[in-house]
This record gives sequence, structure tokens and C-alpha cells, in this order.
Amino acid sequence: MNEFRVRYDWSREEVAALYNQPLLKLILEAASVHRTYHEPGEVQTCMLLSIKTGGCPEDCAYCAQSVHYSTGIRPHKLMEVSEVLEAARQAKENGATRFCMGAAWREVRTNRDFEKVLEMIRQVRALGLEVCATLGMLTPEQAQSLKEAGLTAYNHNLDTSATYYNRIITTRTYQDRLNTLRAARHAGLKLCTGGILGLGETDQDRIELLHTLATFTPHPESVPINTLVPIAGTPLEDMPPVSIWEIVRMIATARILMPRTKIRLAAGRERLSPQEQALCFIAGANSIFIGEKLLTTPNVEPSSDRALFELLGLKPMPAHA
Repeated sequence: MNEFRVRYDWSREEVAALYNQPLLKLILEAASVHRTYHEPGEVQTCMLLSIKTGGCPEDCAYCAQSVHYSTGIRPHKLMEVSEVLEAARQAKENGATRFCMGAAWREVRTNRDFEKVLEMIRQVRALGLEVCATLGMLTPEQAQSLKEAGLTAYNHNLDTSATYYNRIITTRTYQDRLNTLRAARHAGLKLCTGGILGLGETDQDRIELLHTLATFTPHPESVPINTLVPIAGTPLEDMPPVSIWEIVRMIATARILMPRTKIRLAAGRERLSPQEQALCFIAGANSIFIGEKLLTTPNVEPSSDRALFELLGLKPMPAHA
């Protein structure tokens, strides 16, 4: 265990040295860390539901829900509590142990919609599921209200490095994102925060992002590794796909840097073959989204996931709600 101890004092140079190792050596080390801290046959299964779609004032260059781009997404108002509860019941029946709710807001406003979200959290938590939300920027008071309602975790992705960030988003700063994560952590919420590969970033940007995450104290409990799903109408619609080797390198480095963290193979998974997904699990991924959609982008068919789990001998991690 000492060989793979949890650290929060990684230097940028140490992260770069890990990331740039020969790939097979990196994967083997990550697999050893994974087996030390986790049951390798267990995968956290999460379901993500868009509870309020489109009309977002942010200009994130990858996002179908931004009002700045013409992507064909029709805005929908906040769902009713009963609709969300039914979706959560179905998610549980399909094997999900965490239910995630996403609203296309720049920031949370303390109003009737926020009260409705708090009621959604109370009722979904009563089903015995972990509950995660991604609602935009938070104040400390709003984070506390979410915690009191029973929220398990708050998702707020850093997306990329601080250096590259303003090439992707100009309507909020990197520090805004860090402030929201700090508010969520101070309220006692678990953190879910990661990045997106394929935005035009360099390896140095990926190393910088990993360094930022690995020096959080404590580490985020969940780090999603997303790959860009190019959306027609957005500035990044013509970006080339990320290779499996880039994905695996990112997952394996994250696993070594943050041994206890759940590393989530997230957006873009539907483009990976069963063999490629298996390689990601070997490299240290132990969380996925299930269901046919991730907010507005496609996901793996449920029947394909069941077949993959059976083939690899994987089982859903029990909820810790």
C-alpha cells in the first residue's frame, strides 16, 4: 500500500513523468493501483438525466445547449418532480446506483425552480440511490441547501487546463469553477469533476488538468474522463476524434494520481468497441453512465452494457446512499 499511497503534493513534473511513461508500463502500474484500492470487478453505474434542457447563456464551444449556437436543440423548461422520480425508478430497475440530474443553467438562482430541484433530490434519495446534480455555479448557501436535501455529490467539470480554458469558454472563468467546487466541498458534498479530451488541447494541457485535480485536498471522489462528441453548429463540430490510446493514457494517469477516486468513462463511450472499453477498465476506469442519452448526446444501448458486463464479469457497485 505504501508504494501507491494517496498524495496531494504532486508536482507538475511528476505528473508529466507519469503521463509520458511507455503506455504498457503506465497501464500495468495503474492496474496495480486499482487492485490495491478497489474491487476490480465492481463498476459504479450512473444515470444522467437532463431535467432542464437548452437555452444556456454560456458559450462553451462544445455544447449543444448554448444559445450562442444553432444546434437544433429545442429548449425545455424544468421537468416536474413526478417525471424525474419516475425516471429515477427506471434507472434503479436498470441497475443504476447513482442518479444524476443536469440543468442547463449558468448558475443556480434561489427561486421556485431551485425549491423544485431540492424536492427532486429528497424524493430520489428516498429510493436508496446516490444523487448527483450539475446545475452550474453555486453559492455556499445553495450548496448547503443541496446537502441538507440529501444530495450526495455535485458535478462541475473543469473541462481542460486553466491555460487553455479561455479558448473554450469566455462567459465564466476557471476561478469561477474552482469557487463552485470549493463551495460544494465546504458544504460536505462529494465532488465530481473532470475534463473533456479532444477540444484541441495539447498533452501539456492534459497534464495541467490532471495536476490541478490531483492536488485537490482531498481528491475529487469522482473524475469523469469525457471525449468530445462533436455537435453540428458548435465551433468544435469538425474536431478529429480522440484515439483510444489517448483515453487510456488519461485514465491510467488519473488512477495512479488519485487512487481512491472513481474514474468515470463518460461521454464518447458509445464510440468505443467492447475491447476498447475493456482496456479502459483494465487501466483503472470503474464508473460509467448507463442509459440511452447523456443530456443531449447518445450513449451505449442498455443491452450492450449488460452483455459487456456479463462478458467481463463486472457487477454494479452498490449505492452508498
